[in-house]
Amino acid sequence: MQKLKHIISTTQLLNRPLQEHLFASAAQMERDDAQRTLARPLSGRILATIFYEPSTRTRLSFEAAMQKLGGGVLTVENARDSSSATKGESIADSIRVISGYADVIALRHFEEGTAKIAAKMSPVPLINAGDGIGEHPTQALADIYTIEKELGGREGLRVALVGDLLYGRTIHSLLPLLCLYPGVQIDLVSPAQLRLPAKYIQHLERKGVNFRESDKLGASIKSADVIYVTRVQKERFESPQEYEAIKDVYLIDSKIADKLKRHAIIMHALPRVNEIAPEVDSNSRAAYFRQAKNALYIRMALLNYLLA
Repeated sequence: MQKLKHIISTTQLLNRPLQEHLFASAAQMERDDAQRTLARPLSGRILATIFYEPSTRTRLSFEAAMQKLGGGVLTVENARDSSSATKGESIADSIRVISGYADVIALRHFEEGTAKIAAKMSPVPLINAGDGIGEHPTQALADIYTIEKELGGREGLRVALVGDLLYGRTIHSLLPLLCLYPGVQIDLVSPAQLRLPAKYIQHLERKGVNFRESDKLGASIKSADVIYVTRVQKERFESPQEYEAIKDVYLIDSKIADKLKRHAIIMHALPRVNEIAPEVDSNSRAAYFRQAKNALYIRMALLNYLLA
């Protein structure tokens, strides 16, 4: 198994032995963390988190992951407005400089493809922590880890992807991994104006995946093993009126949650706004907070894989 230098795209993570290695590592780290026996293999190493877009979970989980493994952190929380980017510095120059201070970089940027450009300039490992409407590979890996941890298998799953499928980079990254599941069936549920882009539809067709598109959630409720809900992203719309017209189009409340299979799970990469009612949080099917914690251990496993 050839070791990766950078983590830029989910396509790099389609290797099943690599997934199994990372999942086993994450599970062991979670057990060790719970027992306060966690090793600190990255002592003396430094992670730089450079975020040109707002983030809570991704940035903090990367930073917590590095610190739990004994490393240090340098962070730029709002690089778009509080870094040398405001003076016109290119991403290439920023990465060249930052790589002299850190052993690994987690980069979030508002433009699709920036992580790939940055990785070419970086002598140290670079992790794509979300690039515009492009990809979010570490989130997708955490999502697959959550599905397997919660449901215990891969075969014959029915997964409903609900909400913003046009701009949702978590969905764009997750689909290639779902396509590895034998017999997977995928429901694509979205308003017409937020449908999955054609290139991802074509990928499903090439892989021979059974999928269906709909603007209604009802058909998926009783058959889904996974309901993956996405936020309608206000920041991607050109006008507030466009956003307001569809922001509440799907709402998972307790009535809907109770109609799901007993073993089914509800996932969301968070933050949520109008998609899942707080009353659902106490439902055993609500996996989104467990999903968020799983991402911490997946990112710990990835940092250890890249640096140890």
